[in-house]
Amino acid sequence: MIFDLPHPEFREALAAEPVIAVVRAPSIPDAPALCAALAAGGITYTELTFSTPNVVPHLRAAVAAGHRIGAGTVLTAEQAKDAIDAGVSFLVTPGLRPEVAEAAHGAGIPVVLGALTPTEVATALDLGTAAVKIFPAKAFGPGYFKDLRGPYPGLPLVASGGVNAGNAADFLAQGALAVCAGTDVVPPDVVMAGDWEEITRRAAAFMAALRTSA
Repeated sequence: MIFDLPHPEFREALAAEPVIAVVRAPSIPDAPALCAALAAGGITYTELTFSTPNVVPHLRAAVAAGHRIGAGTVLTAEQAKDAIDAGVSFLVTPGLRPEVAEAAHGAGIPVVLGALTPTEVATALDLGTAAVKIFPAKAFGPGYFKDLRGPYPGLPLVASGGVNAGNAADFLAQGALAVCAGTDVVPPDVVMAGDWEEITRRAAAFMAALRTSA
């Protein structure tokens, strides 16, 4: 089955570098430095989330520094507009948010809508998602991705929630297009401390685990 989804270039690029670092921290001392530390460890996609207070200036600074930046936990059209105005490359939602999808389409950028059940996946497709984020991925396990690809063969799925160096390769092997690396790579305390060497070390370890398991 071929799904006529928008932004194939986004999926092709993500398939080539299938890890998105998802940052959830009460504060970020230097967003460009954080993204550079992740890139030094091999993770070039970074998602800064609206669960971080006053995240928009961080988005803007990271975009200005030339990093691949997405905005996550986007719940409203207003948040979507703020992120788009900051120059992000993509939007991510934790669940089905039609108004966010509409804002992304209006700006011509990809949106990755969150879903869990087969019905929610179908709704995400109807809303024009570029890929479907399955959350919480760990709760259902890598095998769930293989199950979803039965009725939805070839559907681009992104695993989010509880993904770590020990299970990321399993999600990819069972059909995920990409995985989201959270606290395993970007623990809030390490981010807030600005320990960029540790962030690079964690990113490199995550990517090494993927290569070893491939």
